[in-house]
Amino acid sequence: MKSIAALQAVVTAAPFDGEPPNAELDAIETEMPLILADVDLLDAQIMTIDRTPTELDQQRIRRARRRVLAARRDLANRAATLTVSGGAA
Repeated sequence: MKSIAALQAVVTAAPFDGEPPNAELDAIETEMPLILADVDLLDAQIMTIDRTPTELDQQRIRRARRRVLAARRDLANRAATLTVSGGAA
């Protein structure tokens, strides 16, 4: 019977420091406006779960949806710009 401990050094050769790499941190930073807009939308929707939404609630949800759409548009445009400029070089 083989010992698992003998194989463990091969599997875990690179130590994991628990931190995400810089590329992932940059991606999170780029997507942060969309993340925050999604959180605002969820907050607005959660406020109306147990009651009938008032006109003010409906306006808050519509504004939050527009912010999410605008953040998605900006993120898509930024990605398209990087793709076009990256491909031309």
